[in-house]
Amino acid sequence: MNQTSQERAGANDSSELQASSETTERRTEHPRFARPQRIAFVQSAWHPEVVAECRLAFLAEIEARHVPRAQVDVFEVPGSFEIPLHVQLLAKTRRYNAIVAAGLVIDDEYIAETVIKALMDVQLRTEVPVFSAVVTPEQFHHTAAHFDFFRKHFAVMGAEVAEACAKTLLSLERLRGQVAAGIIG
Repeated sequence: MNQTSQERAGANDSSELQASSETTERRTEHPRFARPQRIAFVQSAWHPEVVAECRLAFLAEIEARHVPRAQVDVFEVPGSFEIPLHVQLLAKTRRYNAIVAAGLVIDDEYIAETVIKALMDVQLRTEVPVFSAVVTPEQFHHTAAHFDFFRKHFAVMGAEVAEACAKTLLSLERLRGQVAAGIIG
């Protein structure tokens, strides 16, 4: 039962090492952008308690990746069907380096597919990257358990879409720099 001071020190070193590695994992240093980035986040007002989790996780992760919260403009539209037109108008302003769309489409796979295709079309027409966190579950029940599940799922999606957004912006920044320098013709 009694530990010697050396055993306690060894145990402390071990727990400190573990805590240090956990802190290091949480403090992963992400690459910095050469220029400030501005992002638009367009979200559906349908099931806002679920979609909000995506936005909050996105904002936390994108800030960790060196895009300040003040550089992210949030827009809300009535439903997911209205997202593509809003995204297109925002892309045409040339104010944003990227646009993220988030929405929950329930029981209408056609709407979700239409929205995703329209977002891809906007991206290809305008050359402004558009990221989708528009989801349509195969089965959704209006129960507390399902809402809880999708809130958690949208939080994960928010962090994932922020990672994809940041990595794409970094990649495009490098690519455009190489094109400007004549490295890629």
